[in-house]
Amino acid sequence: MQEINTAFPNPATPDWYTTKFASKEEKRMPDPALSGSEFKKQLRAGQPKMGLFLNAHSPTVAEQLAFSGYDWLLVDTQHGPMGYERLSAMLSGISNGGAKSLVRVGGYDDRPGIQQALDMGADGVLVPYINTAEEARQAVSCTKYPTTGTRSVYFPQRSMNRAGLLGYAGNWNNEGIVALQVETASCIKNIAEIAAVPGVDILFLGQNDLCMSMGLYEKYKFPDMYTSPELDAATKSLIENARKNNVILGLFLFGTARVGEFLEKGFTFISIGNDLHHVLTQAGAYVGDMEKIAQEKGKSWKRRPTALF
Repeated sequence: MQEINTAFPNPATPDWYTTKFASKEEKRMPDPALSGSEFKKQLRAGQPKMGLFLNAHSPTVAEQLAFSGYDWLLVDTQHGPMGYERLSAMLSGISNGGAKSLVRVGGYDDRPGIQQALDMGADGVLVPYINTAEEARQAVSCTKYPTTGTRSVYFPQRSMNRAGLLGYAGNWNNEGIVALQVETASCIKNIAEIAAVPGVDILFLGQNDLCMSMGLYEKYKFPDMYTSPELDAATKSLIENARKNNVILGLFLFGTARVGEFLEKGFTFISIGNDLHHVLTQAGAYVGDMEKIAQEKGKSWKRRPTALF
């Protein structure tokens, strides 16, 4: 007689689904999708929204992560190998999972990339490498419909499927999320003017590039540049000017070690890495566990050396 594994409910029993998924304690229905304006309102009120960058060009991974509990996911077309067709599928998957979707485009002058991302239904864009207020104004202009901006109107497209042409285009200038990346010494130098540009919702701190731009990788031994007085002063300047203009503070981190620190500083839009980093760190944890298990059992298995972990 075949033994039944009692560690899990038996799929052959009528109450298997109820026992496994539908009890009051375990069942978690997804929250209704927030409008873009409500999403931003909550961020400005101090309610954190945690997210993740997507650098693997995988609609499947994007959709699964949209069901993981993150508030938002950002498809990184600046550093990820996805074209428009793959981007379209990824945004569809994120929407299916109920997370807010953003796309990091090529730059303030990437009008085609901004247009495509928004037409495909992205809730917003992150524009990298902003150095001046004029570049910030050009970035905002590409995201907004006239007469506020210069975004082209077209119908039909995915972004308009739910509310129609007038329902979408008529409300987009308030609903869309416009984030600008703070990652250069020039951006910090001009941060007072950049933060005051109308239409900027989020100023997103990229510590890695900012440290490089400020020459801190040359001055400090890794990872001391991240706690250096120079980066601290730049961050304080960003915080001061963002608060003065009611702009949301965003940040890219690898992992959760410093999340609490930046929450205390007023950052509410926080990424804790990217999908590939998640894969590598979790895989590394499993490999490390297997090394310990093999050693305990008297086996000589060791992980294959790599430069990453």
